[in-house]
Amino acid sequence: MENVEERESVVKDGARGEARAEFRDAAAEAEPDAVRGRRGALSSVADRGTAYLAAGALAVGLLMGWLQFSTDSICCGDFDGYYHARWSQLLWQGTLAGDFTPEFKWLPLTTLNPRDYVDHHYLFHLLQAPFVSLGETGAGRRLASVIEVAPDALGPKISAWLFASLALFACFWLVVRHRLRYPVVWLVALLGCSAPFLFRMNMTKAMSVALALLVVGIHLLFRRKYVWLLPLAFLFTLAYDMFVLLGAAAAVWTAAVLWAERRFEWRPIVFVAVGVVAGTVINPYFPDNVRLLYEHVAMKATRQGFKTAVGNEWYPYESWDFLRNCAVAFAAMLAGYIAFDPKERSRSARPLFFLVFSTVLLVANARWRRFAEYWPPFAVLFAAFSVDAALTHTRAAFDGLRERTRAETWRFAAAVVAAVALCVPVGVYLIAETEEIADSAPHADYKEGAEWMRRNVPAGEVVFNTDWDDFPKLFYYDPTHAYVSGLDPTYLYDRDAGLSKLYDDITLGRERDPGPLIRQRFGARYVFTDNEEVHDQFYVNARDSGWFDRVYADDSCTVLRIRDEKGEPFAEEEHEPEGAGDGDEEPGGAPEQ
Repeated sequence: MENVEERESVVKDGARGEARAEFRDAAAEAEPDAVRGRRGALSSVADRGTAYLAAGALAVGLLMGWLQFSTDSICCGDFDGYYHARWSQLLWQGTLAGDFTPEFKWLPLTTLNPRDYVDHHYLFHLLQAPFVSLGETGAGRRLASVIEVAPDALGPKISAWLFASLALFACFWLVVRHRLRYPVVWLVALLGCSAPFLFRMNMTKAMSVALALLVVGIHLLFRRKYVWLLPLAFLFTLAYDMFVLLGAAAAVWTAAVLWAERRFEWRPIVFVAVGVVAGTVINPYFPDNVRLLYEHVAMKATRQGFKTAVGNEWYPYESWDFLRNCAVAFAAMLAGYIAFDPKERSRSARPLFFLVFSTVLLVANARWRRFAEYWPPFAVLFAAFSVDAALTHTRAAFDGLRERTRAETWRFAAAVVAAVALCVPVGVYLIAETEEIADSAPHADYKEGAEWMRRNVPAGEVVFNTDWDDFPKLFYYDPTHAYVSGLDPTYLYDRDAGLSKLYDDITLGRERDPGPLIRQRFGARYVFTDNEEVHDQFYVNARDSGWFDRVYADDSCTVLRIRDEKGEPFAEEEHEPEGAGDGDEEPGGAPEQ
């Protein structure tokens, strides 16, 4: 009986399917010309959208590629990309071996010690891992030779280029996907929105992935596909600790809907909150990730100034530099404010969202430079959505076809002029950032000094690095040793404020006899110092104290060894620049891979 019923069901379903097909065919034959014309128009719009996206992808890829490969180093400015590249490799190797949280033993005196270490970029590092070793392949070595970069730098640079291009392209995709007028204008504005934005997007860091995820989240909010915010928030939380921006976006959208539609839309906040909690708890570093995130935010956000020197990204720009380097973003904000019409409540949810969201990011960027990768593109999107809403409203005000056609002609002409005018800041910023990125420290800096330590300093020893900012490159080239401070000086300060103050006093030359303090308080017998002017006084103190031998020196760095007993100051000519101490110490073993 069951088989008979199944066969009857299949027959009925087939008959219904044939009937529906016949109905569609008949409807198509009877379809009025006007309806077919509208469908043709929609198809034309889709074709134009595809063409815009293709052109945008090409423009974004070329611009980001030009900037990324204007230097041979893992881009750019600071050395953090070197840490991300090396740790991605070690994390992936550990994951393949079944260890999802390999021990991080390179900063034992900080809150990133082996017991407390937390990777707040966990998913980003896994995404980057497949790229890191591209230069080891035959094709990778040939490509590296053609574009004149070191093979080991090729993979990290390709990943940085790809993620940065995806982030900027996602912003343009939002414009095209929501069928805003004059997308070419907004594309050019995005390309030239800010010089710091172009610079920071090219860093080998997680912010480009965060920006792309944030744009996807905003699209889901606009399309009201709220349930998909849960898995997105989960991935965002695993990828980067700036997931708070997605939560802020959900809250702003809820407020915008409440204002425009007079109803409380609770689902965005709930789904994002659940996703964040899931990403926090279903996390290989839980519960330490909660503690470290709280401590890090509290150190940065609640104190007036900083108790120790931190990276430039945590300080504000000079006002004139901020305005000059973000002129297009400021102009976009002004255009958005002017175009926004609060009286059009029913059509203002999206423009209002960008008004509030971009304004909050502007305030944050004015306080902290690190928001330069978020505010400028959202300023352009604010202008795009506000201006498009204003154009829709004014178009409906024209009664006749002739008046509308004339107005559209003038608007198109204005859009062409705007696109051409925007090419000027794009060119200016492109030239400026090309020069700035090209001026980055060469990839080979510290390499020979780190390799000397790897060969001559016993593996596992703590090396006193005089600049916390040098740690990523030391970790990249010499992962056989631990270091005193790195990634952020607040990690040392948070673990031991007294030790952090002593570190500052020694490295800035305020301690005249640093040798015994380094051995007793930091447990280090070797000192790595870059040849920067800021450490000149430390070097003079170390030389004159009689506690040090200079065992390696080159144009970029110096390695000092602390003596067992105080003696005469070392002579500057004792060692040649290439390092005459090779092989004098106990071998340090092969480098970790």
